[in-house]
Formats: sequence, structure tokens, C-alpha cells
Amino acid sequence: MQNLSVKKFAFYNFRYYNISRMKGSKTVNLTSGNVWKVLLLYSLPLFGSAMVQQVYSLVDLLVVGNFAAEGALSVDAVGNATVIINILLSFALGANGGCSVIVAKHFGEKDNKKVRETVTTAAISFSVLCAVIMTVGFGFGNLSLKALSVHGSYFDDCLSYLYIYIGSLPFVFMYNLGCGICSALGDSKTPFIFLVISSALNVGLDFAFVCGLHLDVAGAAWATFISQAISCGLTAIVLVKKLKSIRPEEKPKLFDKYILKDLTVTSIPIILQQSFVSVGNFFVSRRINDIGEDATTGFTTAFKLLCMANMGVGAMTNGLANFASQNKAAGEYGRIKKGFWAVLVYALTTSLIFLTLFVSMPEPFTKLFIQKDKLTPDAMRYSVQFMTIVSCFLPVVCVKIVADGAVRGCGGNLGFTISTFTDLISRVILVYVLTDVGMGFSGVCWAWAIGWSISIFIAVTFWLIKVKKFPKPTAQVEPLEAEAEAAVTEDETSE
Repeated sequence: MQNLSVKKFAFYNFRYYNISRMKGSKTVNLTSGNVWKVLLLYSLPLFGSAMVQQVYSLVDLLVVGNFAAEGALSVDAVGNATVIINILLSFALGANGGCSVIVAKHFGEKDNKKVRETVTTAAISFSVLCAVIMTVGFGFGNLSLKALSVHGSYFDDCLSYLYIYIGSLPFVFMYNLGCGICSALGDSKTPFIFLVISSALNVGLDFAFVCGLHLDVAGAAWATFISQAISCGLTAIVLVKKLKSIRPEEKPKLFDKYILKDLTVTSIPIILQQSFVSVGNFFVSRRINDIGEDATTGFTTAFKLLCMANMGVGAMTNGLANFASQNKAAGEYGRIKKGFWAVLVYALTTSLIFLTLFVSMPEPFTKLFIQKDKLTPDAMRYSVQFMTIVSCFLPVVCVKIVADGAVRGCGGNLGFTISTFTDLISRVILVYVLTDVGMGFSGVCWAWAIGWSISIFIAVTFWLIKVKKFPKPTAQVEPLEAEAEAAVTEDETSE
């Protein structure tokens, strides 16, 4: 018995040493520890990163709305340019999501060679994809804004903002890649720190370029360009150091066509989801632009605020997807189910907080972004209407997003895709139908609410189907004790 205790102590000490080294290199194994605590500590930086990203997106609106010469029209210019930008960004966000799931899978399998190969293969393929997207953006930017029914009064400002942002896409692509890989390796804090730094710089440059140099909308775009370049550089430095700490036994390939295939298969559903949502928002924005400039101003302001709520939930759900991917690779299916409930509770809590804020203070939030003398009563009415109606359904879409993330992390790309497309298609169709039957702008609001309500049932159904396919748990000895006792038995047999 004494001999067994000594060997158990040595075994536990060996495992503790390995875990300590993992933490020292800021990569975290999500397959062990208290699920609620692990996900809280892991998700908080992801949530914070999403909030900071949204805040410095909102700062662009706040600065141009309050200090640019055109005020509300400048808000319309940024809002419409963002509709096109989001279509281009959907490829970066989707490819990043696919890469993080594959990296998390190989990290959960403790296959360091595959982790390194996935990162380098993704970096090369990302660069090619970015070049293609930039070419399309510069080639069709002008036509896309005309197709969006952007009004001539702010068309030039809108085009200027769009082109400057397209020029920053290499930094955006590489930053998202770096963040996704760091998160897949369990490090969600480092990208958050760098994002805070770049966001603070973005805010300072916004005021310098718009208020000081009077560059108006173009100034806000250049502020974003510079801050994204800095955050990309910092993330790249840390990612290189992190990869050096992951030492494979064999020399990894720089580019692997089979890994590229895995990345493509995993990324395409996410890219389609992101791009279809952005394309759907394009058609919605076109209809809103047809209603009038006040409708565009009100919608842009309220929609940006509601995006903040959903982006926070989406960030935590990306953490859940990585958590599920690692635990699936390790065969820890019970932890995946616990993780779903943990993230759902955290996400619902944040959604309810945003709901309370938006319903109780829609006018003060709107006034933050546009000078009082440049804000028309109709623009305020549209903003308040969209914010109060749609925010009441934030908990509904919260459940859908969390279920989608859990399914995606378990490899259920089909269910994730169907759920998202149902939400998107129903919303776009309803916007046109409800506005045509005389509901006007309120039809836009209710299209969002109804679309979210329909898609939640599909998302939850696919999650329940996925859970039923999990292997049934079997009674077994504690893994650490089992391995320790097996080692003792082997020694005793050899004696």
C-alpha cells in the first residue's frame, strides 16, 4: 500500500507539472476542472473582447454623429458602408471559426504536429482568400452602394469609408485568425488585452482625425485602419511565441492539403451563415433606405446597439464551441452537456441586462450618437421603436445562438446552417411582406422578432438530436487512479 501511495504521488505530480507548463504557455486544457468555473473564466475575456469591439465600432458612430459636419447623414454613411463591409468580413469570421474548431480538436487530442500544421495552413490560405476579397471589394464597392440605394447626399462619404476599410482587411483577417487560434488553445485573455489597447487608440484617433483634423467620415475609417493594424501586429507576435511552446515530436508541414480540406469543410457552413446574414441585412437595409433617411438613421443607431448584445452572446458561444470540440475529442461528453447549460445561464443573464437597459432608456441611448439639433423626431421615433420591440426578443435569440454554438462544436454543421438560414430567410421575406402590407417601419421590427422566434425551435431541436447521439456514460475507475494502479500492477508483475 505504501508503494502504491508513493507511485500515485509521483503520477499526480507528473500530471500537475504538465498542466502547470500548459498554463505557463497560456494554453489551457478545457477537458478538466469545474465546468462552470472553467467556462466562466474562459468566456469572460471572449465576452469582453466582443464588447470592446462593439464599443469602438459604436465610437465611430458617436464621433461622426456628434462632430462630423453632416451629423445624422454621416451616421447613415457609416451604417450603409458597414452593411457591405460585413459581407466581406463574413469570410474572415467564418474561416476563423472553422480554424479555431480544428485547432481545438487537435489540441484536445494532444496532437501538437497537427496543431502547428493547421495554423500554418490556415495562415497561407487566409492570405489568398483575403487578396481575393479585397479585389472584389475594390472592384464592386461603388456598384454595391448603388444597389443598396445609398442616397447621393452621403454617397461619397460612404464610399470613402468603405474603401479605407477594405484596405485594412489584411490586418482584420490575420487578427481574427490569431484570436481564433489563441482561443482554441484556451487563451482568451491575450487577444482581449491587445484589443483593449487598440480600441483605446482607436477612440483617441477618432477624436483627433474627426474633431481635430476635420476629416469627418474618412477620419473615422483611418482611425479604425491604424488601430486594427496595431492589434494585428501584437497578436501575431504572441501567436508565434505560443506556437514555439507547442513542440511536436515530428517536423510539421508548412502546408497540408488534407488539413486545408478539413478547414474548408468546417469553415464553409460558418462562412455561408455569416455571409447570408450579411447579404440578408443588405436587402433589409435597401428596404429601409427606401423608407427614407430618417428610417436609415434610426435603424442604424438601434441596430448597432442590439448587435452589441448579440455579439457578446456570440463570443461566449464561440468559447462553448471550442470547449465542446476539445471535450468531444477527449470523449468527455458529460462535460459538453454541462457546458451548454453553463453558457446558456451566463448568456441569458447578459441578454436580460441589455433588454432592461434598452427598453428603459431607448431615447438616451439614441441621443448619445447624434447631436440633438441634427436628430429629427422621426429618426428618434424609428430608433426607439426598433430598440424596444426587438430587444424584448434578445433572450429568444440568445437560446438559439447558444444551441447553434454547441452543435457546431460537436461537428453538427448541417444543423447550425439550417437554423441560421431559416432565421435569415424568414426575416428578409417578412421585412418586405410586412412593409408592403402597410406596417411600414414597424414591419421591420416585427420581422426580426418573428424570425428569431421561428429559428429557436430548429436550433434547439438539432442540439437535442446531437445530445441523444452522445455515447452513454459507463461506470469506470477515476482515470488518474486507474493509470496509477495499472502502473503498480505492471511493476508487481515484472517483479
